[in-house]
Amino acid sequence: MSTTYGATGPGLTAALARRASTFFERCWGAFQERRERQRLQATLNDLSDRELMDIGATRGEIDYIASNQDIDPRGIRSAG
Repeated sequence: MSTTYGATGPGLTAALARRASTFFERCWGAFQERRERQRLQATLNDLSDRELMDIGATRGEIDYIASNQDIDPRGIRSAG
């Protein structure tokens, strides 16, 4: 004889819907962050070496800058 314990019915359906919704929201957020990072990389790659030097960056730092937008190694926070 077997006994099954667990939630069934509307409660389970609602919980699964919330979990699925949260999962898709996280995926969508990650997708948007990746696109923003790619746009920043493209914008920085379009700058000349002189323009990059003016903002205190080099071509070799573009990937790092795009991936770590929250971090300013010089300790200067930009407005906005």
